[in-house]
Amino acid sequence: MDRTLRQLARPSRLLPILKYGLPALVFAVVLGLLYYEPHIEIAVYNRAWVKQEVLGVAPLGDCFSPRAISPSYNATDALYGARRTEVHAGTSLQFGTDCYDFAGTVLPEPHSRTKPAVEIPGDRRAQYHTYWRTDLAPFGARQEWMLKSFFATQDVHRARLVLWSNGDLGANPILQKWVARFPEAFALRGSPLLDVSDAKAWIDGDLVRLLVIWAYGGVWVDMDSLLTRDLAPLLEHEFVTQWDCYDKKYVPMNGALMHFRKHSPYLCEAFHVMTTSAPPRKGTTDWGATLYLKLRRRLLHGGVPPFKVLPFCFTDARSCRLDNRLPDPFVADPADGRWAMGFGREEDGGLDNVLRKVFSVHLHNQWEKPYPRGGWVERLLLRRYDAELEKELLGSPLAV
Repeated sequence: MDRTLRQLARPSRLLPILKYGLPALVFAVVLGLLYYEPHIEIAVYNRAWVKQEVLGVAPLGDCFSPRAISPSYNATDALYGARRTEVHAGTSLQFGTDCYDFAGTVLPEPHSRTKPAVEIPGDRRAQYHTYWRTDLAPFGARQEWMLKSFFATQDVHRARLVLWSNGDLGANPILQKWVARFPEAFALRGSPLLDVSDAKAWIDGDLVRLLVIWAYGGVWVDMDSLLTRDLAPLLEHEFVTQWDCYDKKYVPMNGALMHFRKHSPYLCEAFHVMTTSAPPRKGTTDWGATLYLKLRRRLLHGGVPPFKVLPFCFTDARSCRLDNRLPDPFVADPADGRWAMGFGREEDGGLDNVLRKVFSVHLHNQWEKPYPRGGWVERLLLRRYDAELEKELLGSPLAV
């Protein structure tokens, strides 16, 4: 055997193999790609951890018992009430424009952005919450686009955005401007108690969103998002979102956008899971994606209707195959003006039509990357935010 290998390794024998074998291999790979679509994703999980933390289904706590449910939570309506829209597709919607078309079936609220006769106080509005860590980076113009996307797409007469922080943001001139402009639709909340030493802001972000939504109820939206349409028609449901279109086995759900009612027993059960499970590993989604999976399996096992899971494209349409994902927000438009899957660059068609159906674009903390000048994010989102806010200002009594 060793002699055979030595003979093959001789230059006189090796050269023909490289000369003819390598091109043949390349040709075979190229030919295969013409007929087959490879999907390769490698993830490694500790079997002991999977067995203990995921596959085992522990019993629910007592959160859904009548004596434990908060008087502020209408369980009959929340669990079994009639709904105007359906948001749980039941399948992964991976093909073509299926997911985007499903998002388009969620119709807007008829009264959106119409001013009520009497102004609604901020604490009586639909509550939206987000979070910024002052120790990671200053709040600047890039972060301001999330605020602009909120004020430009949500009903500023019926909704309020609360920006939470682990420090004091009150002196920030950008934020002062928006508090002054939308005093009932925007508020700042800060506390040093939110300070956790997690460089990725995953564990503390996962915990903060649960604590805030439990105490106040409403929508959580991560700061690294650009909202694209009014979220109001989704709010008859309690939900998290699908991580991406690949149906990840152990991390199928995401909390970048979620909605739960105040004192929701779903969140009560989430806290029960947290207190009865191993402590979260630093830099992981143990209190995020893994928690949602464990909670959902316990609910199903306990006979409780689970919370909804929005399809991936509602918030994370970048996370799918090359043929039906949103284009990269940080790459310039192609010279020929065409995108995969027929997304056109023209306004009122193609990509623009898709963006009017989905609810947000999640950017996954890529704060250091600029939006290309004249690219689709600037043309179809940022410019429209400014135009909508200018129109709102002109119609305001402050415009003199």
